[in-house]
Amino acid sequence: MALNSIDNFLEIEKAVNIYLPTEILLNLMLAFILGMFVSFLYKVTHKGLSYSQSFMITNIFIAIIVCMVIMVIGNNLARAFALVGALSIIRFRTVVKDTKDTAYIFWSLAVGLASGTGSYFLAISGSFVISIVAYVLYITNYGSIHKSEFILQFRINNNNNNNNNEHIETISKYSRSSTLLHAEPSGDGYSIKNSYDIIMKSDQDVNQFILDLGEVNEVSEITIIAAKNDVDY
Repeated sequence: MALNSIDNFLEIEKAVNIYLPTEILLNLMLAFILGMFVSFLYKVTHKGLSYSQSFMITNIFIAIIVCMVIMVIGNNLARAFALVGALSIIRFRTVVKDTKDTAYIFWSLAVGLASGTGSYFLAISGSFVISIVAYVLYITNYGSIHKSEFILQFRINNNNNNNNNEHIETISKYSRSSTLLHAEPSGDGYSIKNSYDIIMKSDQDVNQFILDLGEVNEVSEITIIAAKNDVDY
């Protein structure tokens, strides 16, 4: 009796859907494994200050949910339009801090689509190739313009009676180029906070540069940040 019930259930599933229960479980499991792989590679290759654990978890959920959605649609055009209408009421307002994170979201989407349609070789081989590309770009630090580029911030007293350019001379002594990014006066108007993008000379030491700049009159609150990635200043 139990076997007949199982057979009837499988026959109904086969008649309603194009996927058997075993295929559904296999697709979902593959989407989960590849989603874990995508999130792991994101963690390994991440640079900068915008790392988010919730983004890693989101990648896994996206892969599984997209896999499930694509299996729900199947070959039914009416379901596709119904899902588009249903999902159009959902609004996502989360801001992606790092533009590279968008690529990982699309990767998770592609993994879910490939797993949901049963394209196992495409899902696995595509993830393998993308992972190699991502790791090579991470190792070579591709796209970095200068390894000696820094964001320099300091506060200088606004002394109208003394036109002191000693800090500019010190910056020019240690850097190949310097660009003023931002200047913000204090509330009382007695000081100005400056932000510079500087590229150090190859024969100069950044620590000695900070010490010499600290000895300049009227300069205080010196901060320097390595600009290997995008940094908010």
